[in-house]
Amino acid sequence: MILFNRPPRTGNEDGYVREALLRDKLSGDSHFSNLCQNWFNTKLSAKTLLTPSCTAALEMAALLINAGPGDEIIMPSYTFVSTANAFALRGAKIVFVDIRPDTMNIDETLIEAAITNRTRAIVPVHYAGVGCEMDAIMGLAEKYGLFVIEDAAQAMLSNYNGRPLGSFGHLAAFSFHETKNFTSGGEGGLLIINDARLVERAEVIREKGTNRSQFFRGQVDKYTWVDVGSSYLPSELQAAYLWGQLQKADELQSARLDHWTQYYKGLKDFAAIETPTVPDNCSHNAHMFYIKVGNLKQRTELIEKLKSDFGVMAVFHYVPLHNAPGGLLHARFHGKDRYTTRESERLLRLPMWHGLQLGQIEYIVDSVKSVMRAICETEESLLSAR
Repeated sequence: MILFNRPPRTGNEDGYVREALLRDKLSGDSHFSNLCQNWFNTKLSAKTLLTPSCTAALEMAALLINAGPGDEIIMPSYTFVSTANAFALRGAKIVFVDIRPDTMNIDETLIEAAITNRTRAIVPVHYAGVGCEMDAIMGLAEKYGLFVIEDAAQAMLSNYNGRPLGSFGHLAAFSFHETKNFTSGGEGGLLIINDARLVERAEVIREKGTNRSQFFRGQVDKYTWVDVGSSYLPSELQAAYLWGQLQKADELQSARLDHWTQYYKGLKDFAAIETPTVPDNCSHNAHMFYIKVGNLKQRTELIEKLKSDFGVMAVFHYVPLHNAPGGLLHARFHGKDRYTTRESERLLRLPMWHGLQLGQIEYIVDSVKSVMRAICETEESLLSAR
């Protein structure tokens, strides 16, 4: 069986994890946490804070913008539940906007019509590591005095117009879950703070609402409770594992891009499916390779046949949040759902992980073609019989 995912592991992580175990401190913001944060500070030219998950980073962002009852937060419905939950937890109303069918990202041309006097923030989600149209989104934010929080969970080391994703919004969140390009041992996240006004409070919120970070820097003689907050620090073991991955970042990225390119070359001219679209002004990180088939029925059959007949695990992705019970309680969809549901039902993710062999990708490509040919032939036969 060719698995859909395996957590990335280079072997480089082991020594750093052992070193962390031998140090005197395993709690957050110690040696390896600082190494990782400095690495990201340099890459993103921003203040960064490691978190236990991307969910935690998004929750911190919601606290930092003081989202609350009466506020509205604009985002796509085609995203992971954490994107919405972070703001719903504060009592804000989620306003979903339709996506573009080419990139699966929020349609930037529909955002302005969804803005009201209650709108507090726009949360673009960079699907598959391909950037949303951030120039247009930041322009709207400036025009209406809104915050922008980039959900860049899938977009580490991707770029838009030559700039790193995560560097545009006032805040951004990355994920180091085991399905991502880099992991901090299965779970993990990063908050990016591009607005200097939010840095000090971000440290307080992350340290249970205390000014503990200032205390350790010698800026105050004791620390105390000063604001709301929670425990948003990962352990040193997580940071050590991540540091091992970051030392091999170029290797991990190069292999993943090779895998993506091989999939693309093998499937781009196969008429029965669609392959991903990457706009010219974007460079992606090969976070995933997905295809689109004709409809939900075809996708269901393709998933089943790949597994049963070829031993290939492929999966669909998000069920749009506005169709979920939680979406009915905490959100509304602005305008028409022209593409979100339809395109989500067509999308299928193929195996993508560090260590996947090129021969395995060739086999997966051939398997997809074989199943889809059979599906299309059956459909044509049924149509001819009518």
